[in-house]
Amino acid sequence: MFKWLRGFHQRKQIKNHRHLSSGLPAVLIASFIVLGFVLSLRESGRLEFLELLWYDGMVRLRPDRGPDPRLLVVEITEADIRFLQRWPPSDRLLAKVLRELQKHQPRAIGLDLVRDIPIEPGHTELRQELTVPNVVSITSIESSSKNRIAPPPGVPLEQIGFVDLPLDPDGTIRRSILSAHDGEKDLPSLALLLALLYLEQEGIEPQPGPNKELQLGSVVFTPLERTSGGYQTVEDEGYQILLNYRSAKQVARRVSLTQVLQGNIDPTWVKDRIVLIGAAAPTLKDLFFTPHSHTLDSQVQMPGVLIHAQSVSQILSVVLDGEPVFWFWENWVEALWILMWTGLGSVLAWRVREALISSLVAFLLLSSLAGISYTLFLRQGWIPVISPTLAFVLAGGLILAYQGQQAWQQQFLVMRLLGQQTSPEIATALWEARDRLITSGRLPWQTLTATILFADIRHFSALAEQMAPEEVMDVLNQYLSAMAEEVQAHQGIINKFTGDGLMAVFGVPIPRATEEAIATDARHAVSCALAMGDRLRQLNYLWQRHQIPTLQMRVGIYTGHVVVGSLGGKHRLEYGVIGDSVNIASRLESHDKDRQDTLCRILAAWETIAYLPPSFKTECWGTLQLRGREKPVEVHHILGSTGPLKD
Repeated sequence: MFKWLRGFHQRKQIKNHRHLSSGLPAVLIASFIVLGFVLSLRESGRLEFLELLWYDGMVRLRPDRGPDPRLLVVEITEADIRFLQRWPPSDRLLAKVLRELQKHQPRAIGLDLVRDIPIEPGHTELRQELTVPNVVSITSIESSSKNRIAPPPGVPLEQIGFVDLPLDPDGTIRRSILSAHDGEKDLPSLALLLALLYLEQEGIEPQPGPNKELQLGSVVFTPLERTSGGYQTVEDEGYQILLNYRSAKQVARRVSLTQVLQGNIDPTWVKDRIVLIGAAAPTLKDLFFTPHSHTLDSQVQMPGVLIHAQSVSQILSVVLDGEPVFWFWENWVEALWILMWTGLGSVLAWRVREALISSLVAFLLLSSLAGISYTLFLRQGWIPVISPTLAFVLAGGLILAYQGQQAWQQQFLVMRLLGQQTSPEIATALWEARDRLITSGRLPWQTLTATILFADIRHFSALAEQMAPEEVMDVLNQYLSAMAEEVQAHQGIINKFTGDGLMAVFGVPIPRATEEAIATDARHAVSCALAMGDRLRQLNYLWQRHQIPTLQMRVGIYTGHVVVGSLGGKHRLEYGVIGDSVNIASRLESHDKDRQDTLCRILAAWETIAYLPPSFKTECWGTLQLRGREKPVEVHHILGSTGPLKD
């Protein structure tokens, strides 16, 4: 038994290998066509929006790590503006805020407020506080002088950081700029400068990495490029990194400006912390869309000061907590990744023909793609998802279209060879076995056992002389149509029409593997002949109203070996059925034409009779010498059946 199982699986593997090999050129061609198309779409930026939507979804799915304990955000709310009864606040008031915070020994303070001109009273007091080494003020690197923010006057350059936030094409903040060149000098961002002040007390200084990148401790911050991850069209000027949002709601502990002024904060919230001061009131319009903004039920924007806090927290988490830096594949690796999914889509469409199973496997594969993407994203890896998904679907669709066109050609070939008079059972069998039956656009020759049926109208030539040609054609069409219907109903195939007769075959084109199947074909053929007689009786009844003479018919049936396959050349091709069995069936039909006392005379050889059950009534005519044959044939006249004519 184990040998049989091994042999079965070996045969199945060989069959599957042959099936895949036969479609290998189509799979390869489809894969490379789709790959080129998807890569061109991707490079043009047409898929970037969808990749970014997927990215935002993964950001929202990640576990919320909560606030960073190393940060404190002093936010200016609408309540603070009402408390101050003015905006912007005076320099003296901001100086007081900075003094209150400095009393609790923060490591660094970032003032995310524009102070490019004095706002009296208290300008001298504020400038004194802004020149304290652990305080960072802001500027901008806007190319337009109209929108550029100048740094506070008198503040050292090493205490100035820019606050520009790069917008993606959809207006969302997903990146941060660590440093940039403003045309005259290199400037750090507010977030980087604050992080460096914090890390300085940890004994960590910035240094150039292996390729001149920013390195803090053992961590190298690889700069974002134009084609990193799902990006294709964004500007990559400056030293950019992908912003790793820590939390959607609270990146750090938040207190109001009024709380600081009134001394209502715990000193431990400030000591050894990084403090950021900035506007959070909606009327101040320092709000931005983030990946957390675009949900089904809200469009929440995040204040700029919190986004800077996110960036500071990210730098500290990478350097001090061992959090991975965002990484991306090289372009050639992404191309191979897309090619792999293109191939999977092609192979799936080629190998799996059942729609339900194919859909289920496709769903599982695409779910795996999403799962791989999300798993890597949790480890700070951003890989393409939309591009391989599109490639997978397009490749499968292209293969299905190719198979549809190929199937149409195969169906056209089968119908041209076998005619349209086939039963649904035969049509289904042909369709399921089309890959095995059709080779190079032909049905290859094969030897099999089939039952041949010839039918002809008795003395039709003499009857035709009594009718007009149009009437003859009408009678013939009605007769042949009725006979063809019976052949189809009994799972036979009309091989050809012979003027006023026809030739039908039972048991082709798929070879019968058992004697039971051959017996079934013989029974179908004889049942078909009896049903033909019944249909002729009905036709005669109808024709009598039009004074058409009563017609009789003869049928010859024989079961034996035949050779079947495509016959003909390039311009004319038909399904050939050749062999001595065909000749015997034809001779049985035409034998002793005047010996007929029934409406439908059915003669069959013993080779067919041997397969019939006792329910069929037969009369033996003996062993007869048929015309054109040397070897005699045992002939039986089939009289009827006591059982049903259809299975």
